[in-house]
Amino acid sequence: MRWFIALLVILLAFFYFLPEPEQKPVEETFIGEQVKVLRKAEGFEQQYLEADQERQKRLEEELEKSGG
Repeated sequence: MRWFIALLVILLAFFYFLPEPEQKPVEETFIGEQVKVLRKAEGFEQQYLEADQERQKRLEEELEKSGG
């Protein structure tokens, strides 16, 4: 039983001091293409939100001009 506990302690120490693997950029992983598509969609979303704000501003100005 002592050998099992000693082995367990040695293995835990080994894994504790084992260096962490270097992380790859997301674009180089298996989901790289999906990430690129999402980032492109974020650009479209930002353009849509800006256009919507501009439209809302024009509608409010038009409403003020008409006396509403």
